[in-house]
Amino acid sequence: MTESEACVAFNLTAKIGSVSALNAKLECGSLAAAWENLPNKSSRSGGQVNVEREYELAEKYNIKIVTMVDDEYPEMLKNTPGRPLVLYVKGSLEALNKPSVAIIGTRRASEYGLSQASRFGYDLAKDGWSVVSGLALGIDAASHRGALDADGVTVGVLGSALDRFYPEKNRELAREIIEKNGAVISQFPFGRGADTQTFPMRNHVVAGLAGGVIAIECPHKSGTLITTSIAADLGRVVMAVPGRLDNPLCSGCLSLIRDGAILVRGSKDVMLAMGATKPKKEEDDLFNQPQVELKLPSVSPEEALIMNALSVDPITIDEVVERTGLDISQVNSLCMMLRVKDRIEFLSGNRVSLPRRRMN
Repeated sequence: MTESEACVAFNLTAKIGSVSALNAKLECGSLAAAWENLPNKSSRSGGQVNVEREYELAEKYNIKIVTMVDDEYPEMLKNTPGRPLVLYVKGSLEALNKPSVAIIGTRRASEYGLSQASRFGYDLAKDGWSVVSGLALGIDAASHRGALDADGVTVGVLGSALDRFYPEKNRELAREIIEKNGAVISQFPFGRGADTQTFPMRNHVVAGLAGGVIAIECPHKSGTLITTSIAADLGRVVMAVPGRLDNPLCSGCLSLIRDGAILVRGSKDVMLAMGATKPKKEEDDLFNQPQVELKLPSVSPEEALIMNALSVDPITIDEVVERTGLDISQVNSLCMMLRVKDRIEFLSGNRVSLPRRRMN
């Protein structure tokens, strides 16, 4: 078994992430040896792990499997703690290494939010940036569409496997992204549908791929705020577009600006925030990417899953287990870590919540 195949094998199991796999590599000398020494090799569905079938399906669907030990693995993600073991890529590998900005926001966007997402996507793509987003409805789709209208490059990061595409309404948009030299990617093996665990993990990749993240319209209880928190912990530039004070859809962005996110009104503001001039469209390479000082994140994908299940309204640990699908011992351990990091609060009655102040 090669090191790449070992990454795919680990990715097919239920509870082995990149951190655990790399720790096992240190103990065993290689990922292949770590896999051979793994006592439980069952897949998420309960059967035996079948690496060969993953590669056969990838060939069938014309999908590239890129692992974290491969040269083709995106450089920004390669330097990101908690990076995925495997990326399934449909489209251009080169699109994943262009200087990029992520645009994120609510699925239930207003006309104002949709128009701003489209405008930012268009202008940033015209300036040579790759636009990264989550291919969800609302702000995500509008930002992808704006980049495509500018004949630019955009990357969609799915919260499901590529063969379990979600949401179905954006399938044609995904096809157009691929046809126009962009890429649609997923970290999830074939057959994995979207669920409460996959979206926080997807958001970690969105934040990790880009040098900066722009929030456009999000309420104060929003997965967008979890993504911006992850981005900040990864050393990415966090930006937000202002909106009406009396619009609940804008409350999250306004809170981000209040708490230190950079207010941006257009692509010029974004370039100033990123400390960059326009990327060179014909000569993009790693040296042209915005330079970002990375640091270990205070929120792992698993911790983000816990946080995404919470709000400022307390719930019990049992409810966290039900919402996340994690076992109770893992939830207890993760909650204790998040408490130490001042990311959640413990209350009477074995209840937990997000802090009433926004997380920085």
